[in-house]
Formats: sequence, structure tokens, C-alpha cells
Amino acid sequence: MDLETVRTFVAAADAGQFQEAAAELAITQQAVSKRIAALERVLGVRLFTRTARGATLTIDGQAFLPHARELLRVAARAVTSVRAGHRPLRVDIIASRGAASGLMRAFHRAHPETDLDVVMLLDIETAVAAIRSGTIDASFRAVAAPGRPLPEDIESVRVIDEPLQLLTGPAHALAGARSVTVARLAGHRIWMPGIVPGSEWAAYYDDLVAEFGLTIEATGPNFGSDALLDTIADTPALATFMGERTRLVWPAGHGLRLIPVTEPTPVYPHSLLWHRDNPHPALATLRAHLAATGTGHDAAGTWTPDWVLPR
Repeated sequence: MDLETVRTFVAAADAGQFQEAAAELAITQQAVSKRIAALERVLGVRLFTRTARGATLTIDGQAFLPHARELLRVAARAVTSVRAGHRPLRVDIIASRGAASGLMRAFHRAHPETDLDVVMLLDIETAVAAIRSGTIDASFRAVAAPGRPLPEDIESVRVIDEPLQLLTGPAHALAGARSVTVARLAGHRIWMPGIVPGSEWAAYYDDLVAEFGLTIEATGPNFGSDALLDTIADTPALATFMGERTRLVWPAGHGLRLIPVTEPTPVYPHSLLWHRDNPHPALATLRAHLAATGTGHDAAGTWTPDWVLPR
């Protein structure tokens, strides 16, 4: 059923004359008659009776009118639900406890009037495809991994460089250090289960290993952050890297230590990705907020891979 014929029917029913309905819809009276006739053919009933004073609804027309009004209301709600500015801003933050989650919480506090939908997508290909299809409006990622440039219609801006820290248990050989240089980490086993081959963070840690001769192990199943913290607390031979802005809570009895890494400090670069033609007004608000609250990039004494964009 064509909505324009339904809209014409309602206009004619309200006006009581095809001529007035035509004027309201900015079409000809003949077009109104054709649309009504087409709707009558679809429904198999007469909707109007022509009189000298105009057009009056038949019994079938009276029965159909409230449903026709509801059809138009539903159509209007459907359009509003996807129109930029009338639906929540949908943003991918990868994980609930990471830096991107903190950035979005800060944005929500600063702009509580902005409706948000937060999603967590695992890999960058899925995120980029979702941006291009309009499923999401933006994603936080480290871009772009070697050999995988972003599509031309995807924009990005680097919003924060997150220093990595070393997380150890109380019995680890480095547990008492106030800070530790990257060179001093050589020979120590850094355990990071859950690194997905081909992901941007896998490329990041591959380059970190190659640059400084570190030993990063991604063996074993990834049972989540709680299991990781339990293992690090109980295993003196293992440590792990943790982003400075990652928010984790562990039992006091674990005795875990967070130790700054220096000379240089590896930083994980977080960028915001979006489609260059995305008109959602809250996206511009988010970008302005991140620009005003973000930190500098490539600071002295820090390290990122050469492929990180923008530099």
C-alpha cells in the first residue's frame, strides 16, 4: 500500500473536497482522484461518495480512516527513529573497562542531554563496515595497521595516547620497582591472552616486541580480566601490560603492583573513526569535546609504531 495514496485519502477525508485536498497537498485535483481510485482498487471498496457539496466517506471509508491515520503516524515515527539528531549517537568502545569507555563516560557527564548507544565490536574490519553501513556512528581504534589503510570515506582523528604500565604480582622480580625501563623488561615473560591475530592491537604488540626484544606470550584461553588478574597475582614469573586508563578492580589480597614503564614509555594511540558524510549533530559535539579535552601526541620520551595515524 502506497503511503502517498493513504496520505491523500486522509487529506480528502478531512477537507471533504478533492479540490481542497489537492491544494493542501500541492497537487492537481486530477492527481487526487487518481490516487483515491488507486487506493480503492487495492482495498476493493469504495471510500468516497461524490455529492454536489463535495465528497463524503462511505461506511468503508469511515472504517478505514482511523487505520489510515495510524499508518501515517507509524511511518512518521519510523522516519524519526533513524533521522540524525532524533536517534541516539551509536559509538563503539571495544571494551567496557578501557580508555574509550572512560572517554565516553566523560562525554556523557559533560553532555547529559545527548542520547547515547554504546556497543563493543571486536575487530577493526567489523567496526569500519558498521560505520560505512550506518550501523554505528563512530568507533575508537588504533589506526591504521600495516597494509590496511582506512577507506577513503572514513575519517579519523587521534584523541589520546595511553601510556602502558607493567602489572605484576607481589612476588615478581620487578614488583618493588618505582618504575622500569623498556630495556629492563627484556627476558621477563609478559602474558597477554586474548590478542587477536590481525587486529590493530596485535600489530602494535608485534612492533613493540620487534623494537625492544620483549617476550610477549598470548598463550592459553582468554577467560577475561578477572582470571588474568588472578594469574598475575599468583604467578611470580608472569607480568602483563595494562593501559593507564584501564579501570580494573581486584581484591586487596592480590597485592598487585602497577609500575610505570619509561625510556621510552610505550603509548597506545586511540583514534576516533567516523564516516565523512555522517550528519548526526551529536557526532560533531563528540569530536569537539574530544578535541578540547584530549592530550598531545608523540610526546618526548614516548613510543608508538611508525604506522600509527595521524602522527
